[in-house]
Amino acid sequence: MTLTRRATTAGLLSFAAAAPALAQAKRTVTIVVPFPPGGSVDALARLMQEGLQERLNANIIIENKAGANGSLGAAQVARAAPDGNTLMVTFDSHSTIPALIDKPLLNVETDLVPVMMVGKAPYIVATSVKKPYKTFADVIAAAKTTPVSYGTSGPGSSGHLAMVMLARKAGVPLDHVPYKGAGPALNDAIGGHVELICASVAALLPQIAAGNLRAVMQMGPTRLKDLPDAPTTAESGFPDFLAQAWWGFFAPKGTPAPIVDATYAALRDVIMLPQVTKRLQEAQQMTLIMDKPDAFATFFAREVVDWGKVVRDNNIKGE
Repeated sequence: MTLTRRATTAGLLSFAAAAPALAQAKRTVTIVVPFPPGGSVDALARLMQEGLQERLNANIIIENKAGANGSLGAAQVARAAPDGNTLMVTFDSHSTIPALIDKPLLNVETDLVPVMMVGKAPYIVATSVKKPYKTFADVIAAAKTTPVSYGTSGPGSSGHLAMVMLARKAGVPLDHVPYKGAGPALNDAIGGHVELICASVAALLPQIAAGNLRAVMQMGPTRLKDLPDAPTTAESGFPDFLAQAWWGFFAPKGTPAPIVDATYAALRDVIMLPQVTKRLQEAQQMTLIMDKPDAFATFFAREVVDWGKVVRDNNIKGE
C-alpha cells in the first residue's frame, strides 16, 4: 500500500468513525420575529420554541429584527440559505408591505415561501381604564369635539387600516400614533399616553384581564367568551365589517418542498400539544387554522390585494 492510499484509507476510516457523532449534532434554527419583543408574534415564537427544539432536533434561536413595517426582518429571512435553518413568523401587516413602501426590501410574494398560517383572532379597540370611553359610540362622540388618538403596531397593520376605515364610516377624525410593534403601543395605552389602542385580542387580553385596559369593541363576527361585554363591530353600528389578525410562518425562497413539508409537520405537531393549543385558544383567543403551504399561499395573495387597496385608497405610507 502506497503512502497516498494509506492516507486516503485513514481519512475514510476517520470520517466513518465521526459520522455518527455528526449525525447526532444539533443544528441551529433561527426564527426571525420582525417586530420588538412583547407583541403577539414574539409570544407565538417563544411558545413554539421548546416543542420545535425537540421535533426538529435543533437549537431554536428567536431573533427580534424590527423596522420598516416588518420588512427588515423579512428581508433578512429572504436572503438566508434555503436549508430549513431560517424561518420567519409574522402577522397580517406583512401583506401590506408592497403597498406601504415605495422601494420594499423584498418581494413578499416571491422572496419567501409560505409554510403555515397558524390561526386568526379579532382585532380589539381598547382604552386605559383611566379613560372615560365605555363604548365606541363614546369614542365617536368625543372625536367630534376633541382629538382622539389611537396606537397600533405600525402603519399598515390591520389594526391601523381597520381604524382608518372605521373613522371614515363614522365620519370623525381619529389620530394615528404608529409604534414599532404592539408591545410599545400597549405600554403607552396602559399609561394613557394615547386614548385608544387597536391590536389583536392576543396582545390585549392579558392587560384587559389584569384590569389595566377596557375593551371598547371587538372586530370579529361574534362576541368572545372571555370578553363577553365587548360588542362586535356589527353591534356597534358597523355591519359587515370585520378585521382579524392572522399569524404565519415563512421560509426563504427556494426552500425544497420536502423541507417545507417537514417544517409544516413539526409546527403542526407543536401546535397540537395540549398545553400549546390551550395557550393559543385561551390566552391568545386564536382560532386555529393550520393552513398547509398551498392554502396559505392562496390566502396570502388575496390579503396582499385586499389590504393593498385599502392602503392605496387612503394614501397610507409606511415608515
